[in-house]
Amino acid sequence: MQVLEQSVVVFSQNYLPLCRVNIKRAIVLLVTNKAEPLDFSAEPGWLVHSPSLVLSVPKHIRLKIAAAERMWKVPPVNRREVLRRDHHSCQYCGTNKHLTLDHVIPRSKGGLHTWDNVVTACSRCNSRKGDKSLAEVGMQLRTKPKAPVHPAVSFAEKFWVDLQADLE
Repeated sequence: MQVLEQSVVVFSQNYLPLCRVNIKRAIVLLVTNKAEPLDFSAEPGWLVHSPSLVLSVPKHIRLKIAAAERMWKVPPVNRREVLRRDHHSCQYCGTNKHLTLDHVIPRSKGGLHTWDNVVTACSRCNSRKGDKSLAEVGMQLRTKPKAPVHPAVSFAEKFWVDLQADLE
């Protein structure tokens, strides 16, 4: 892979992994003194050659400037967001055909229209379950429904797991 197609992990001032940027953006942040290199691994990074200089670009950089934290709200429980969370597949059988929304605890039995009670279900499984609980029908969920998390948090979790695997 060519050097200019690589990506660099950007950390906030308090070392929270924020995102990945392409190497060109990382160079701009380093040259304008808005970021500093971090050395987490034994691998040095990449050498980028220009006509007048050679720049060493690390695999991880930390912002020196205070980045305003963007406000993020949990999205509303709607069809598009539930389908996205459940990867467009039925949470009972796994198919991706004729998808609908299902309340795990039916609304008629006190179930709420919340992230931990609404799942994607194919019309066949939704009809089979009907207005009953999972135990009454003998069905079970493939994954436990939960509200989406902040993108920076999910990126940070994945980054630290990947880094730990690299160091082992």
